[in-house]
Amino acid sequence: MKYRKALRDGIKAAFKGKTALKTLAVSSVFYILVTLASFPQYSLQLLGRNILYLDEAVVSLTFNTFSSAGALGLGLTVAYSVLTGVALVNIVEKLRISGLASSKDLATIIPGLTAAGCASCGVGILAFIGLGGTLALMPFNGNLIRVLAVGLLLGVITKNGDPTTCLIDE
Repeated sequence: MKYRKALRDGIKAAFKGKTALKTLAVSSVFYILVTLASFPQYSLQLLGRNILYLDEAVVSLTFNTFSSAGALGLGLTVAYSVLTGVALVNIVEKLRISGLASSKDLATIIPGLTAAGCASCGVGILAFIGLGGTLALMPFNGNLIRVLAVGLLLGVITKNGDPTTCLIDE
């Protein structure tokens, strides 16, 4: 029960007032990055030609995600991007409020961002560090990795809760 409340508070905190715009912006940027990273060679060629092809690259790679991983894979990719936005905005807000004392929270999200880059139809951020073939070994078109990534992010959000409240138990 306590965990559900912490998760709900963490998500609500990211969508309050001006913070909602930050969360949506970070989520959108992260979705674009993960989508482009799903097929990095295509993305680099298209964007190398002209940056104005960004919308075409994102749309075509979103369709590619849907075609290869289905609606579940695309939904998990979107959920992953939104939860990443929530987690990052909450951690930055917590750092702003409490300073470097809570900087360990930023370190807890880094493994999720790199390993869970597989949330796209390709291997996501792992492709940028040379681990592109790892998805070929993954079952269920990578959806299992996507579920684990979403679970990790839910855990980070639950652990931190609402960054504007004190988490010390009385």
